[in-house]
Amino acid sequence: MTTEPWYKDGLSFTCTQCGNCCTGFEGYVWVDDDELAQIAAHLGKSVEDILEEHARPVGKRVSLREKGVNHDCTFFDPEKRGCTIYPARPRQCRNWPFWNSNLQSPDSWREVQTTCPGAGTGTFFSLEQIEAQAALFRL
Repeated sequence: MTTEPWYKDGLSFTCTQCGNCCTGFEGYVWVDDDELAQIAAHLGKSVEDILEEHARPVGKRVSLREKGVNHDCTFFDPEKRGCTIYPARPRQCRNWPFWNSNLQSPDSWREVQTTCPGAGTGTFFSLEQIEAQAALFRL
């Protein structure tokens, strides 16, 4: 017997490009070789340049760097309040806020809504769409 998730009736989300998910939180933005290549192509740089300037090894994986003490993503532009690689942003970023950690409970979703103005508003996502998004990146 399987129980349906609490969000079985779907959730709403529209990215407002506020940048809140890119700033202020220490953590990791995992990238793979394909994503690094897409970022490099978008910026007209080599993968080696992207690795040197914007990434860091973490064990056997690679994460984007954070800026200074505020933990902003290396690709976040604070003046424009936006992502400088938005069309080539990593899968982890594309799947926000439909991360498994944000879908654990109604309380976890409400916590997302305190910092993400697009969570709970705008485009409706069905259970199937949410689960497809969450399956693309586990966090």
